[in-house]
Amino acid sequence: MQIETTQKSPINEKTARAKKIARRSFIYVILIAFAIVNAYPIVWMIMNSFKSGQDFALNPFGLPTEWVWTNYIEAWVTANINTYFFNSVFVGVVAVFLTVLFGALASYFLARFTFRGQKVLYSFFILGLLVPIHATLVPMFILMQKIGFIDTHLALIFPYIAFNLSITIFLLTSFMKSFPKEIEESAIMDGAGVFRIFWSIILPMTRPVLATAIIINFINNWNEFSFALVLINDDALRTLPLGLANFAGQHSTNYTAQMAALTIVLIPTILFYLFMEKQIVQGMTQGAVKG
Repeated sequence: MQIETTQKSPINEKTARAKKIARRSFIYVILIAFAIVNAYPIVWMIMNSFKSGQDFALNPFGLPTEWVWTNYIEAWVTANINTYFFNSVFVGVVAVFLTVLFGALASYFLARFTFRGQKVLYSFFILGLLVPIHATLVPMFILMQKIGFIDTHLALIFPYIAFNLSITIFLLTSFMKSFPKEIEESAIMDGAGVFRIFWSIILPMTRPVLATAIIINFINNWNEFSFALVLINDDALRTLPLGLANFAGQHSTNYTAQMAALTIVLIPTILFYLFMEKQIVQGMTQGAVKG
């Protein structure tokens, strides 16, 4: 009885290796091009934040002929960043914390329990993704005025929670449904209650997708303009997006100082994303494995 042995041809191996390298190189080229397209506007904004008004008008796409650092001082004063920055951080952080807390509790019961009206309730939350914010400005103003929340931080915190709950519940519910039931059954055998299972088992397992939800909520709250414009009239309670509008005058706009202010506003978002980057990558990889 003869045993046939097959050996790969050196030519085939070289061809397969060349195809693999070409495929990988093509993917890297696409990713690099995508990164450049997304990073260029940020680099362009930072570069022009150091120009004078005349230099920006004559050469908007080149390097500064003279680095004007006073744009950042003017931006800090004009946008009232020392006050508006605290307001944005306070409102954003409180709203994110409450949104994620309530969203995680709601997602836990929607994903891990079976009860009458479960699908209807879940659909009700998901429908919130279809509600345009601008369509609710007038009724929201009337509601906040009647309950006396106009010109308070609560006038922004409550709408931020309401409009971010839908995406939070959508993300967390989809992720929690993938957990095996045996995890909870083992915990119940050890005497753990419903909320103990949630705090000690389910919530730690959802940290990757929690990071994604936190970043989405934080960016939405940080950049929100409409509610802040309509519901806040007190200058001491305004947020950063309203401060950026101070650069637009009746006849002219100080673009270089505005870009300096935008750069200052962008820094916390980038730092926050870098801080949560590890959890986001874990969420993406775990989601890919479970999907």
